[in-house]
Amino acid sequence: MICLKFVKMHGLGNDFVLIEAPGIEDYASLARRICHRRFGVGADGLIVILPSEQADLRMRIFNPDGSEPEMCGNGIRCFASYVFEAGMVQKTEFTVETLAGIIKPLLILEGDKVAAVQVDMGKPRLERSEIPMLGEGSPVINETITIEGTSWQGTCVSMGNPHCVFFVNDVEQAPVATVGPTVEHHPLFPQRTNVEFIEVLNPTELKMRVWERGAGETMACGTGACAATVAAALTGRSERRVTVHLAAGDLQIEWSPDDDHVYMTGPAEEVFRGEFPLEEA
Repeated sequence: MICLKFVKMHGLGNDFVLIEAPGIEDYASLARRICHRRFGVGADGLIVILPSEQADLRMRIFNPDGSEPEMCGNGIRCFASYVFEAGMVQKTEFTVETLAGIIKPLLILEGDKVAAVQVDMGKPRLERSEIPMLGEGSPVINETITIEGTSWQGTCVSMGNPHCVFFVNDVEQAPVATVGPTVEHHPLFPQRTNVEFIEVLNPTELKMRVWERGAGETMACGTGACAATVAAALTGRSERRVTVHLAAGDLQIEWSPDDDHVYMTGPAEEVFRGEFPLEEA
């Protein structure tokens, strides 16, 4: 039986299986198998490391349902940490081709090991058509979205992938598991959307839970933390530099007034390595 070597990594509990397998034709089917929590390795996503003609390397990511999102903030930190420590790049700042464009990670080292990764996530996209989201008027700030007869105020942002941000008084009591999937598949979002529930602790601290498109509730979402920071700043709830508290730790997010880019800084850790059969038994 042919087996595929993999590395399991996580960024604040948002976990991924990373592979170097450019010859596989059906990554979507592989993602559904390898990400399964009972019959596979178990992960929030499959990350494929590939060569690129536009950047130093290329990253593709697949959700557990086989869908392919444009970007993943926690995933790209894992990707950047792995390719550096595996010797695939020698630079501490390099470029990665994604469906959301060219992304630039910067590695923060302690000795020769990666302690954290700062990622230039680019400019947030605020035009309705760029999110994408149906309807009229941009930016989408505090727009009423009716969900099963209840009105919610959503602020929507694209960080290369779509996000709908709701602000709540108590994030621990937020109906993530019920409202999240309903909004993910809401007709307003032709490509579905990620859904963030945010409690503002103070102008420099946010607390977040997230329902990820194609994955369900996860422990962390890097692009979601970026989108939440932009939404909080747009609505006057926070400053442009904040700490986002997630279930397993914190991300530092800055929406720079100098270049309008969003910068995300956080950890990435290896869990284990192994081999996975390419064919089902």
